[in-house]
Amino acid sequence: MPEFEYSRWDGTQQFTPQSADSIFDQLSNYMMDYGENVLDMLDQLQEDNPEILDLLLKQGYIDRDEDGKFMVTGKGVKRAETRALEDLFEISRKDKLGSHETEFRGAGQTVHEESKPYEYGDPVSNLNMHETLKNALYRQGGGSPIHVGEEDFVVHDTEYQTSCATVVLLDMSGSMMRYGKFGQAKRVAMALQSLVRGKYQGDFLQVVGFYTYATSLSERELLYAAPKQVSIFDSRVRMRIDLDNPPAFVPEHFTNIQAGLQFARRILSRQPAQNKQIITITDGEPTAHIEGREIVLVYPPAQSTARRTLAEVRRCADEGIHLSSFALIEDYFYLGLVNFVEQMAEVSHGVSAYCDANDLGNMVIDSFVGGRKKRRVVG
Repeated sequence: MPEFEYSRWDGTQQFTPQSADSIFDQLSNYMMDYGENVLDMLDQLQEDNPEILDLLLKQGYIDRDEDGKFMVTGKGVKRAETRALEDLFEISRKDKLGSHETEFRGAGQTVHEESKPYEYGDPVSNLNMHETLKNALYRQGGGSPIHVGEEDFVVHDTEYQTSCATVVLLDMSGSMMRYGKFGQAKRVAMALQSLVRGKYQGDFLQVVGFYTYATSLSERELLYAAPKQVSIFDSRVRMRIDLDNPPAFVPEHFTNIQAGLQFARRILSRQPAQNKQIITITDGEPTAHIEGREIVLVYPPAQSTARRTLAEVRRCADEGIHLSSFALIEDYFYLGLVNFVEQMAEVSHGVSAYCDANDLGNMVIDSFVGGRKKRRVVG
C-alpha cells in the first residue's frame, strides 16, 4: 500500500497540471485491459473535465471519426506501443535483451564496438570516421591537411540480421479477462510491434486474435481489442456452427487454436522471409476446432479438438515454421493446458513454457529474438 504525507496548503507550492502524455498513458493503460470500451467514457469526461479532453485532442493523441466517435490516432497507437516496450525494459532492466548473435557477417545492424579495414563492397554508411582519420594522421606523421588514402579506411563491423516473419497468436477467449492476463499479453504484443519498427525494420510482424474464430488485428485494432464475453454458462457444450450460414447467435468466447494456426500459416506462406515463426499465447486448452465448413465448440476440452489442433501444428512445422507456445497459469496449476503446449512443442520440435502474466514479456521477447537466429533452409 503506498504511503502519503499530507500538509496544509500555504499558497507557495506550485501546481503542475498533468501533461497530455501522462493523461494519454493513463488512458491507454486502461485500454490494455478493457479495449475500445474505454473510449465510450470520453463523452462523460468531456462533460466533467473538458480541458483534459481538449489537451488530448490538441496534442493529436485522440480524434473523432467520421461518425463523431472518439478514436485513438496513429500517434497515440505508436506511443502506446513505445510505452509497452519501455515498461517491458523497466521490468526486465536487469536482463540483457540485446541483439541476437549469429556466426554470419554481412550488411546488417552496425556493431560500433568492432571495426575492420574497408573491403570492396562494404557499405560506406558504416565508415568509422574517427579510426579512418587516425590511420591517415599516423601514416603521414601528423600535420595538416590530412590526406586520406584507401588504405586508411576503416568500417564498423556489422552483424548479419536475418529477416524474419512472425505471427503472434493472441488468445481472446473469455477466460483471458481474469487476473489481467489479456492486458499483459496485449502489452507484450504491442511491445513487439515497437521493437520490430525500431530495431528489426526488415521483419514482418502480424498479430492474430483467436477465439471461436480467428482474425488479424491491425495496430489500432490490437489496442482496441478485449477478450470475448462469456455468453453461455452450460457445464457441457457440444455445438456446430455452419460457417456458410451461421446462426444469429454464435458464442465467441471459445478457444480455437487450430483456426489461429491456420490463419497464421496462410499469412506466412505469402512472406519471403528466411525465417518464419508463430508465437502462441493462451490460457486454456483448445475448446473449438474446424471440421470442413463447420466450427465445432466442445466443452470440457475433448481429444478430438486436441488431435485436429496438433495436426495443424504439424502442418506448420512441415512448412518450416518455428513454433513457440506460452501457457498463462494464473489462478491454479492447469495441468491439462501445460500438457497441451508441451505436446505442441513435441510435435513441432519447437518451444513451450508456462508462466504467469508478469513473466510473459521476458519469455516472449527471448523467444522472438531467438527465433530470428535460425536460418531457414529450403531443400
